[in-house]
Amino acid sequence: MDLFEYARKEVLKKAAPLAARMRPKGLEDFFGQEEIVGPGSLLRRSIEGDQFSSAIFYGPPGSGKTTLAQVIANSTKAHFEELSAVTAGIADLKKVIQEAKDRLGMYNQKTILFIDEIHRFNKGQQDALLPAVEDGTLILIGATTENPYFEVNSALLSRSRIFRLQTLSQEDIKKILLRALDDREQGLGGYRVQINEDALNHLADMAGGDARIALNALELAVTTTPPQEDGIRHIDLKVAEQSIQRRAVKYDKKGDYHYDIVSAFIKSMRGSDPDATLHWMARMLDAGEDPEFIMRRIIICAAEDVGLADPEALKYAMAAAQALAYVGLPEARLPMASAALYVACAPKSNAVIKGIDGALSDVKVRPTGEVPMHLRDAHYQGAKKLGHGKHYQYPQDYPGNFIAQQYLPEELAGTIYYHPTENGLEKKILDRLKKLGLR
Repeated sequence: MDLFEYARKEVLKKAAPLAARMRPKGLEDFFGQEEIVGPGSLLRRSIEGDQFSSAIFYGPPGSGKTTLAQVIANSTKAHFEELSAVTAGIADLKKVIQEAKDRLGMYNQKTILFIDEIHRFNKGQQDALLPAVEDGTLILIGATTENPYFEVNSALLSRSRIFRLQTLSQEDIKKILLRALDDREQGLGGYRVQINEDALNHLADMAGGDARIALNALELAVTTTPPQEDGIRHIDLKVAEQSIQRRAVKYDKKGDYHYDIVSAFIKSMRGSDPDATLHWMARMLDAGEDPEFIMRRIIICAAEDVGLADPEALKYAMAAAQALAYVGLPEARLPMASAALYVACAPKSNAVIKGIDGALSDVKVRPTGEVPMHLRDAHYQGAKKLGHGKHYQYPQDYPGNFIAQQYLPEELAGTIYYHPTENGLEKKILDRLKKLGLR
């Protein structure tokens, strides 16, 4: 590196955002993720012993994926290379792989390759990596916010350990912010800052577990607040609110958060929790989720989890879908919320889905038999001569509009698919079936 390049990098370091300057150099300064980097953990032992093997760090933004990679870079004797999947192509990969081969052959030095946003590599790029990872030419560290089991080549996955990083807690964020306020070399220690507890809590809470957002908000708060007569910059709640303004919405309509939030929404309706149902619906609406997608989930839940315990639930859901098509958002949030709340508060039964799935399973694997003669169509010419409809008993001609007769094929006689519960309307259905001798 020439002097001009070195000088340029030093200037960039000083001008970098606080979040970049405060990136920990070692594990002693790394906060959070105790499960995977706490004392005695596999990852910590491999970093401290410089015995690192290929890994993929998977977790939300600001949880420490890139930071962990940098900690490994600072502690390993291996050569460390870094690529971004956003800008790197196959030619860049080939160059890194060839240099790694040369380095291993001439100096017996391993190469660790860190690829940020590895999920952005297409199949061809991931395939190009595979032989070098397979034969040990490269030790791969991939970082991704997307579920690697959906986005990363299965062959690469099988040769890598997956470490899932969790959203940082409010306490972790507070520790990171206080460290930045104390650090005179890379942080804000050169300023005389007094931050109120409620302001610190607000920054930590509104960052939504993203250390990067919290640090950048803190830097903005400190650098834009003039010192008072005593020379101290006082950061109160109002300043903190202005600096961070809004929590980052963790939601990607094609990503892992999408599936997790949708799952939480459905499970909250199924679990009869109206408040959680509204929370997850609000998260989806706020993030710009397709409202028709939300309505389809409500309709499915009404049919699957409420069923005949309260048939009105499906009617409410269908009416809300019609209202959405007619008036659109934002007004349609009201019928949508009404339908979701109705489904959440309704009595629950999965007897319908168990019944139809059981019947479908039988149709696929069991002998289904012929249609009994008395149930066959007897309307066309010659049908009666074939015995179609013979001995059929018309239920409307009998007391209570019911007469016991066999409706299933002979092979399935006596099979029961529908088991009504004791919940809601299904209790009445069950009582009637028992009265008729069908249960």
